[in-house]
Amino acid sequence: MYKKYQVIIIGAGHAGCEAALACSRMGVNTLLITLNMDSIARMSCNPAIGGIAKGQIVREIDALGGEMGLITDKAGLQFKLLNSSRGPAVWSPRAQCDRLLYSILMNKSIQNQRNLEILQSEVKSLIIKNNKVYGIKLLTGETVSTNIVVVTTGTFLKGEIYLGKKHFDGGRFNEKSALYLSKSLTDDCGLILNRFKTTTTPRINSLSINYSKILKQYGDEKPIPFSHFTKINNWRKSLKQLPCWLTYTNNITCEIVKNNLELSSIYLGKVNSKSPRYCPSIEEKIERYPDKISHHIFLEPEGYNTNEVYLNGLYTGLPFEVQQKLINSIKGLENAKVLRYGYAIEYDYSDPLQITNILETKTIRNLFLGGQINGTTGYEEAAAQGLMAGINAGLRALDKESLVLSRDKAYIGVLIDDLTTKGVDEPYRMFTARAEYRLAIRNDNADLRLMDIGYSIGLIKDKMYQKFKIYKDLVNKICNNKIGFDKSINYNDLSPWSIDKIKLESHIHNIYKGYIKIQNKFINKIKKSENKIIPKDFDYNKVCSFSNETKQRLSNLRPKTIGQASRIISIKPSDIAILNIYIEKFNALKNKKRVL
Repeated sequence: MYKKYQVIIIGAGHAGCEAALACSRMGVNTLLITLNMDSIARMSCNPAIGGIAKGQIVREIDALGGEMGLITDKAGLQFKLLNSSRGPAVWSPRAQCDRLLYSILMNKSIQNQRNLEILQSEVKSLIIKNNKVYGIKLLTGETVSTNIVVVTTGTFLKGEIYLGKKHFDGGRFNEKSALYLSKSLTDDCGLILNRFKTTTTPRINSLSINYSKILKQYGDEKPIPFSHFTKINNWRKSLKQLPCWLTYTNNITCEIVKNNLELSSIYLGKVNSKSPRYCPSIEEKIERYPDKISHHIFLEPEGYNTNEVYLNGLYTGLPFEVQQKLINSIKGLENAKVLRYGYAIEYDYSDPLQITNILETKTIRNLFLGGQINGTTGYEEAAAQGLMAGINAGLRALDKESLVLSRDKAYIGVLIDDLTTKGVDEPYRMFTARAEYRLAIRNDNADLRLMDIGYSIGLIKDKMYQKFKIYKDLVNKICNNKIGFDKSINYNDLSPWSIDKIKLESHIHNIYKGYIKIQNKFINKIKKSENKIIPKDFDYNKVCSFSNETKQRLSNLRPKTIGQASRIISIKPSDIAILNIYIEKFNALKNKKRVL
């Protein structure tokens, strides 16, 4: 008989780990349940953290007191600041990680955490009475009492793996899926579950690659850590960066794929649910863009102590023998030996319109959902939801007010607002273009925006927060021209913050302060145009600034007003701003013709 826990987390992926650590660090007695102790925080796809907009999310997780940034700094083997040639608003950190080391370090953090226990088991069902959670029932028959449950099951809910025409149950290759919980979520909780799919890439042996034929890609000379708490100078000295490599598909590769499309699980009609638009399989790329033969293939090392290399860009559901052929058709990979083949996976997810902005289900009180179960894709999006679900579960256990981050406060706020107001019809991925306040919610100022919140809920340690307060005060004074740099202040006492960080922050502030004022006026103007009518004969295809996806969605759905258009899935605030301008031009031209 198990004791009663204040919060139970189901699933120990990136969302589950952040949720469990948040709850327990807030002083809440927490149980984390996982199907496999050896798979905690496993990077089942690309062993990388960050990227465009995703890097901003990780910085925000760190500023709130989450773990992902710290672990990435310790497990990273190459660091790059993406978009560094553009404005600071879209600078996005990314790190290639040692896949095994990342999982080991996160597992260690989980095991060392006070108020947190771990159980390797499978949850069969939730115990629900009067639309409220009262516990869980394990597959082995035992029950565990709790008042709050957070479900972070990733791709494991009725997960099914596809290899060409073959398919079998699995949440990851050689790992069983959670076959029973879906029934409880639908029957006991009244949730509607749908299916999404995704694909993984093959891994090859680095010793079988002809590196003389491919392009070498280095990390940054002066890498930037993800965590605000990493002491940058010591970290740089100890960091050993490994190179990544770049090659391309060719006409032979494309012909191999085209000739075997009928063998791919992507097109068999079995895996017929939606896959990520921005992370397509090689089969989908070649079908969507038949005239394009050269697709990027990034060769990314999986760790310091392994020969495995990840083929980023070669996601596939083709049979093993076909995968080998298409890999060997690529320049530099003529003799490549496959260590792990790629595969497709289909899984259950819950329509995120069924949760509130604190990630609690609308049907069952004290039941929270976080991560891919809400229809997202990516470690970072999952970890952000897990952190927020864990925080709100912990606050509920402590009988405190819930936490909601607004869109102008954080990318995490944009993510959750999009999910809970627009829903999804394909796996959701974060982009800078989704954030209308991106000039103000940058990766460089995540601490200034969110660390006060992290401290107020008990996730930032007092000693570190006192240093941050001094740093924040100095930045504010310098940005507002109240003081210059004071030689009497020992800036070394601010470590891990520094005088260089203050200079950078004040510089970026001066760049953007005028633009942010204009941006806010523009956004207010958009809000006022909520009921503006879109002409019935308006041709979206003539708006050259729209992406093909935007044109397609607007043309198919034909929204009647600007407000309706803004709530269409994947339509960005920048799209609405452009649409407003074109409608005004369209109406002006129409009126001119009438006069003539």
